[in-house]
Amino acid sequence: MIDTKIIKQSMKCGCPKCGTPNVFPHKLTLDVITECASCGLNVRNQDSGDGPAVFLTFILGFLLTPMALILDNMFVVPLWAHAIIWTFAAIGCCIIMMQPLKAYVMALNYKHRGETHGV
Repeated sequence: MIDTKIIKQSMKCGCPKCGTPNVFPHKLTLDVITECASCGLNVRNQDSGDGPAVFLTFILGFLLTPMALILDNMFVVPLWAHAIIWTFAAIGCCIIMMQPLKAYVMALNYKHRGETHGV
């Protein structure tokens, strides 16, 4: 069963333990803070590995490929235009979705393994 609480706190990039937002010091970084200011959880111990990048690759593949095919079917679009459109779409999606996905994998790691699991 899907835990909606974890999804909601991950969308806010919240702490895996207490849900306090901003486990990332900046908007465009994947580095996490050392310790949560609210609960004291060592956030760096909740390693996400390559999971978020793999999930994002699959998600973008399943979303952008059909969209490119539909666009090409509806309009005659040159190949160079496809390259530009879908490159910017993929980069934009990565920038928007990578932090919440990393927060989600860290929250799942905390839920199933607890505080003691770490690097």
